[in-house]
Amino acid sequence: MLPRRFSPLLRLLGALTLAAPALAVSGPALAAGSPTSDTYDEYDEYVALGDSWSADVVLFDKDGLPDTTYVPIDCAQSHSNYPKLVARQLGVTTFRDATCGSATTDDFTQPQRLPLGGVNPPQFDRLTPTTDLVTVGIGGNDAGIASGAMSCISLSPIGIPAPSLPVPNVLPLVDLGQPPLGACKERFTAGGVDRLAQNIAASEDKVVAALQEIHRRSPAARVLLVNYLDAIPERGCWPVVPITNPDMAYLHDTFAKLNAMLARAAGRGGAELVDTHPLSSGHHVCTGPLTRYVEGLGVVSLNGLAVAVPAHPNSAGARAQARSVLAALGR
Repeated sequence: MLPRRFSPLLRLLGALTLAAPALAVSGPALAAGSPTSDTYDEYDEYVALGDSWSADVVLFDKDGLPDTTYVPIDCAQSHSNYPKLVARQLGVTTFRDATCGSATTDDFTQPQRLPLGGVNPPQFDRLTPTTDLVTVGIGGNDAGIASGAMSCISLSPIGIPAPSLPVPNVLPLVDLGQPPLGACKERFTAGGVDRLAQNIAASEDKVVAALQEIHRRSPAARVLLVNYLDAIPERGCWPVVPITNPDMAYLHDTFAKLNAMLARAAGRGGAELVDTHPLSSGHHVCTGPLTRYVEGLGVVSLNGLAVAVPAHPNSAGARAQARSVLAALGR
């Protein structure tokens, strides 16, 4: 769920090219316990749609800069995101990966203009009448969850309510107008109305409409809606992740509402829900650097060495997503 103002991070890409030797470590595409390399011929044409939690965005890893095979470089699409791992395991003949950082359902039907000047064509353009498998990961950006979560950052273990400041946003994932003093639960629920919950509810019809349009464009396709990993614990770990316990609990509940919405949308839109929680439980942002499947605020990921985008799945998380999808396919 990468907000659109992550361009300063991507400006690091050119400089990071010089760091290739340090990151040039090899490893299997899927970790132990993941699907075998056997190929399957049940699906011939697979299309992946979605936001940064499907692109599994990365700035630099053992494969180098982000993958430009299917999208512009400023989508930050990983060479080993879960769609590519799934396509490899299924042995599909035709594969198109439209996933892109910061995407919303609007970007399914219109071009997505990106921070470095790239343009990702409408993601639905990759669908055809002969597409027989589609994975979709969307909804978080429509609801504003990522930017909301980052505004919960606190320099204090106790949240201090503070007014927003009229400061332009120029840094990635950071709202400079909101002092880093936490108390985001109080801010988002002021007046007895949970605005993030409202955003999530308002996004449901958009996700349903997107699923219905996929069926219209690709009537023979099996459509899988992939939810968001079990990334947020019920209790915080300040200062490792500088979010207070009440705010972390609020974000945990908010992510649960987001995934509940996706379950409803899948039912209404004729898709199958892929629940990534069974394989990601216990790997949230407060676990150790070699255990977590979603990175916190650090830039370097050790669970799959990479220069990562904060608050997004790392390569171990991508493998868990792939295993979840393959399990749903009976693999």
